[in-house]
Amino acid sequence: TEEIENLRKKLIFRSWHRGTREMDLMMGKFAEAVLPGYERGQLESYESLMQENDPDIYNWITLKDAPPASVNQNTALLELIAFYNKTE
Repeated sequence: TEEIENLRKKLIFRSWHRGTREMDLMMGKFAEAVLPGYERGQLESYESLMQENDPDIYNWITLKDAPPASVNQNTALLELIAFYNKTE
């Protein structure tokens, strides 16, 4: 629907405008690659993740720190971590 498409566009924009260039690049690339296929629930999961601090998300993506239990089951976070830690 149009509402979901607007949410998708908003989240992609916000992903490219996090505040730190590193996170702009990481979140922006992920959002452009993955969010077009997300449904409402997945978008809401990603939107929830966007509320977290950049340094925390960066440390989770780079596997420097384990995410706390409060976000550990966020499916968008799990996909984001997998997106940047692919084994080939």
